[in-house]
Amino acid sequence: MSEIRVLLADDHPAIRAGLRAEMESAGDINVVGEATDGEEALRLVAELHPDVVVLDMVLPELNGLDVARRLRETHPGVRVLVLSGYDDEALALGALEAGAVGYLLKEEEPEAIVQAVRAVAGGEQLWTVEQLGRTRCWREEVQEPWERLSGREREVVVLVAEGKSNREIAAGLCVTEKTVEKHVSNVLGKLASSSRTEVALWAVRNGLVES
Repeated sequence: MSEIRVLLADDHPAIRAGLRAEMESAGDINVVGEATDGEEALRLVAELHPDVVVLDMVLPELNGLDVARRLRETHPGVRVLVLSGYDDEALALGALEAGAVGYLLKEEEPEAIVQAVRAVAGGEQLWTVEQLGRTRCWREEVQEPWERLSGREREVVVLVAEGKSNREIAAGLCVTEKTVEKHVSNVLGKLASSSRTEVALWAVRNGLVES
């Protein structure tokens, strides 16, 4: 590939400017456009036909995961390289499942990011053994237990993590306290937790509710 066409999707002007300068100084990379939100990223991909999209995960209008999913469906030939500020297993797993070919942190050296763009443009996958192991562990420890919960049980987890009593939960969900007790019991079993405190800590620690 003589020239690698890149679209930058990040809502921080300084980051886009730094990436553009580094990439265009490389000689074989042409930054064909910059998107400041997810919707604009999708529109510019359709207009500019980049080879690689360097994609932030946290974007206005449409987040990075949704952008990656849509690009996989509408422009499967475009290589999506995530450049994130968050070393987060859940985000990395989401990016992997959405079809991204790599997940780098913004703290990486600029030259490493340039090399990553070249690699993915050439067809490589940049997922490391460590990243795949961490995302697999997160799926086993967090995502799969969460998916085993019913919709109502997930609501109960959130309310328990917010410190609500059974009476308050019952009032908020318009059910009886007896029903809440049953839901809490089910949650404890499915999450292999021995107390409401453990459930709350598990939910906060894994980013399922805010602390």
